[in-house]
Amino acid sequence: MNYDVIVIGGGPVGMMLAEELALADVKVCVLEKLEATTPYSRALSIHPRTLEMLDLRGLKSELLKIGKPLPTGHFAGLETRLDFTVIDSSSNYSMFIAQSETEKVLEQRAKELGADIRRGMEVLSVTQSSDSVEVIASGASGQITLTAAYAVGADGAGSIVRKQAKIAFNGTDATLTAVQGDVVFKNPPKTSVVSSFNENGMIMIVPVSKELHRVVFIDPERKSIPKDEPVTLEELRSGMIRMLGDDYGISDPYWMTRFGNATRQAERYREGRLFLAGDAAHIHFPAGGQGMNVGLQEAMNLGWKLAAEVKGWAPEVLLDSYHAERFPVNTALLWNTKVQTLLFGTDFSPTTIHLRRMISDLLQSPDANYRLACQIAAMDVHYNEQENVSSHLLNGSRLAEIKLLSQNGDVFSSYELFRDGKYILLNLASDKITEDIVSNLQHQHFKFVSATLAEQAKGWENVHTALIRPDGYIAWAISAAEADLINRMELGIKQISRG
Repeated sequence: MNYDVIVIGGGPVGMMLAEELALADVKVCVLEKLEATTPYSRALSIHPRTLEMLDLRGLKSELLKIGKPLPTGHFAGLETRLDFTVIDSSSNYSMFIAQSETEKVLEQRAKELGADIRRGMEVLSVTQSSDSVEVIASGASGQITLTAAYAVGADGAGSIVRKQAKIAFNGTDATLTAVQGDVVFKNPPKTSVVSSFNENGMIMIVPVSKELHRVVFIDPERKSIPKDEPVTLEELRSGMIRMLGDDYGISDPYWMTRFGNATRQAERYREGRLFLAGDAAHIHFPAGGQGMNVGLQEAMNLGWKLAAEVKGWAPEVLLDSYHAERFPVNTALLWNTKVQTLLFGTDFSPTTIHLRRMISDLLQSPDANYRLACQIAAMDVHYNEQENVSSHLLNGSRLAEIKLLSQNGDVFSSYELFRDGKYILLNLASDKITEDIVSNLQHQHFKFVSATLAEQAKGWENVHTALIRPDGYIAWAISAAEADLINRMELGIKQISRG
């Protein structure tokens, strides 16, 4: 075979997946139709949980050189912002950064790790047999045929992988469309962000760069225009005048598009040797800036699991756990965006205006605000506990960054342990029990670390040992008071390896 894994689609999700696979020394190829990274800003937000996961791989620091941290987010553009600063995280903010810049950072890292990135390649067919996948693609040099053990469709809403795998894409078509454009303002607004919802429609304006502003609006007079109808500068101008009474000297559109609220989810994320991620697996109204974020989180979830299977140590059920874990997360996401769409643009009647005011008032309650902030930030994702391990509050939850003290007396971040994408078996006890257990096991796919807490951390009181997955979720934690400590640890470690 030519490769272990072929990733179809080289957007941020495809590049993140390629990085994860290459990190595990998996021979991976990315086939992307575009000749170069998209020049358009597109998705502008990287939310807190995604930033944490990028931090595990040392990528957050690279993005911070380009992006701008923002302390808040929004739900349906309501006046009361969501406060990310109260989240227990070293990434308790959203990063404002153009998708084009995010893609460049991810692609560069994937290349550095050895991923084969082939641009200008349009995939024509994807077929699978019992032991391989065949991909036919066409480029400037003609048609090529490649084979791999697995293939992943990160190729968007029209995914050829999903279609040829005959996976149903269940859901609803668009019932409304909105428009957006990155434009120049000769007389920009005095405030950095403009947001308005009234009987004339919904509009948001934010600066994208020194030169460009993004205009997004839903026009009640034109919300039934088909998604594929081109947006014109005059449409943007007239909508702004009607909604704001000013067009700010709008000119020189760099990018304009129309998008809808079609909401669909693939019936399953795996069909044999074929997998789906990102928009190939689910589409929705881009409310709250969540789409790219969940795609990147899926890439992290799938990457180490596929690598484990390729390298031969994955437990039998590991690949199927990708769908089992991510499908319900995205089902919740689709409902989240449907509710936001209802508040954004179903109608612009006095009733809807008052409903928005009521919910905005409710979000002034810290508890309500925190709950929605965690939902938008994906901090509420929790996976089911492994079977046959001791129950613990931390099991299945995300690893918030904790400060650790090495045996040499150095203080370091728990996130530094995940740079090479392996499981971490973290022993916080001052004994040799875990070290003795580990010495009798083959453990090339996890790293044993003995340390103590450098400072208090919620939930980690009295933890003896914890096993943390490569994507930063806690497989299991065992208390020092566990009666059957040795057997529980041995069983928990053996369960992550085939046989």
